[in-house]
Amino acid sequence: MIVGRAYNSGKNMDTHPWWQGRRGEWYFVVQMILFALILLAPLAPGQPGWPGALSLPARGLGLLLGLAGLALAVAGLLGLGSNLSVLPHPKDDAQLVQNGVYGLARHPIYGGLIAGSAGWALLTNSLLTLFLALVLLLFFEVKSRREERQLLARFPTYADYRRRVRKFFPYLY
Repeated sequence: MIVGRAYNSGKNMDTHPWWQGRRGEWYFVVQMILFALILLAPLAPGQPGWPGALSLPARGLGLLLGLAGLALAVAGLLGLGSNLSVLPHPKDDAQLVQNGVYGLARHPIYGGLIAGSAGWALLTNSLLTLFLALVLLLFFEVKSRREERQLLARFPTYADYRRRVRKFFPYLY
């Protein structure tokens, strides 16, 4: 039997297999699988790509989107600092970050990874990768909803923050 580590630092120590973890450990596993599929999808044989006239503009747009996604994700990582967690559950000592890139998007890391995946799809001329980028968007939508329930329970000011700030992409969504 595989047993996860203890989740609480207090008296209420609770151990479960990782796939039953109360902090959402399985989200991380699914996320890593999606990243691997997105990275490898352009290698799948027999994919239709963009028509010849659209190929070059799509690749240029893909490069720009990929770089913008990278910048957004890195800004999010740096902005969170020690609050960073791969799980959709805040750390026990987490602080609510509302400044920097977090003043423009509540989940800039997710937004950056989505944009980067779409950019990768355009850059590699892969419709399968573009489809997987859409799946990643839907996955992060679900994961962020769980995360936001936790943040609402932990931080009373999160409700106002959520009303003021877009979800994944500054000024868009």
